[in-house]
This record gives sequence, structure tokens and C-alpha cells, in this order.
Amino acid sequence: MKSFKNANRRSFMKASSIALMLGLAGWSNLASARTLAEIIASKKLVVGVNPTLPPLGVFNAKNEIDGVDVDIARAMAAKMGLALEIVQVGSPDRIPFVNSGKIDMVMGAMTWTPERAKVIDYTIPVYTEVMGVLTTQKMGWKDWKELDDPKVRLVQVRGTTPVKFISEKLPKAQVLLLDNYPDAVRAIAQDRADGMVDVLDFLTEHTKTHKVTWKTVPTPVDIYFCGIGVAKGNEALRARLNSVIKELNASGVIDKAWVKWFGAPMLHDPKAGPLWKDLG
Repeated sequence: MKSFKNANRRSFMKASSIALMLGLAGWSNLASARTLAEIIASKKLVVGVNPTLPPLGVFNAKNEIDGVDVDIARAMAAKMGLALEIVQVGSPDRIPFVNSGKIDMVMGAMTWTPERAKVIDYTIPVYTEVMGVLTTQKMGWKDWKELDDPKVRLVQVRGTTPVKFISEKLPKAQVLLLDNYPDAVRAIAQDRADGMVDVLDFLTEHTKTHKVTWKTVPTPVDIYFCGIGVAKGNEALRARLNSVIKELNASGVIDKAWVKWFGAPMLHDPKAGPLWKDLG
């Protein structure tokens, strides 16, 4: 697959109530979470990984959680001189697990958003996800905005973020909704759809199963920066993790893990954005 280089979410009373709840949550989270000193004393780093986001997290042949996140977490624990414990998490419970102290940190496509940053703290970005358009060689699109056309047939996975994006930004396009990514990519390969809008990094494992000349539209839709989530106020841990991430980034460990599992280099540099500096 061809690669490329490079919100508004009400009344004063509601805002005040939310701010109060977030403040109380942040206080209790720090009280529940293990500090860096406690983690070091225990000689173990407990990391939450979602095994339903292959290849970031996946069950291997031994029914153990494996993947990009596990490789990176293992390297981080080794840098800190700690043993690694992996805990299975899902999208709904990953932040509560951090805040309750069940895990020390959480990985798994933890995209930085203003909303999440109110309830957890983030490290600098570990990797990026590029949202773009997957299509085939026969389509001559140069920009994703060209897809806003009644003749364009898009396919998407039901319930995913791009479905809303298409309804708002590409309302004229036809949309075929399917239940999973293998079926969606197969629909393009079988010429039942012209393309799909999604995180391109995660589509590689599906495209390689079809003998089709794939390509991506040169202009990306968006770039997501994914870091590690820790409990609000756990600053010593966050700072130590930042230091380790910088070391692993500079030594190429993160890039090697990405290529190992995705079969291709990361599409966008995690350092190429303000979060690397602002959260560092």
C-alpha cells in the first residue's frame, strides 16, 4: 500500500458542574494510582493493552496478548529495570482502569483529545495514525474532498468514527456499511465500492490478502497522535515515561516494532507536531 509523508463539543451551570467533577476525579485518581516510587519498589510495571486492535494488540497462538504495544511496553519496562505485567483492557474500561489504579498506564490507540486530557494525563506521542482514503489504482483522486460526489461509492465499518465524518464532510457520496474491516476492504477489491476513509495504518493487514493494486489519496484527512495514558496528576511517572519514550524513539526501537507488526513504516513522525514539545 502506498504511503505518504506528510470540535467543538453548553450552559454556564453545566460547564461549572463538569469542571467540579473533573477536579474531584483528578484528586481521587492520584490517590488511587501507584506513584513512580511505588512502581519501582514493586519492581513491576502494569500496562493495559487492548487485544482487539490488531496489530497494536492481538492474541497470539499461545493465547497471550502480543503486538506493537506489547513490544514497546516490554522495551519500556526493560529501560526502567522492571518486570512487565500486561492487563487486558477494552475501549470502555481502559481509562477507568488507569484512574482506579488497576493499571499504571494504558496503551492502545490512545489518541490525544481535549476531552480525554481532562481526566487522564498523556505522555508525548509514541506513534501516529493517519486517517486517509484507501482506494485502488484505477481511481484518480488527488484530494479526499473529491469524494463528495453522488457517483462515488464508499464502504465503511458500521459504528466507526469515519461514518460520522462522511455524513458531515462527504454527504453526497454513496455509503455501504459493513460489519468489519476484512469485509469492507474485500468490497473494494471486488469493485463493490471505490474506497474507504479510515486509519490507513490499520488497513495494511487486510489489503495484502487481495491481488489488487492499492493506493492512498495523497492528501490525508487527519493525523492522530497517540500517547500513553496515566492517572491525572501522576507527574513523576509521566515524566519518566516521557524520558523512556524519547530514548526508544531515538534508538529506533519503536519504528522497528511498528514495521515488524504492520509490515511497513509509520506513515507520520510522532515528533512532527506540537504535542511532542507541549507534553514533553
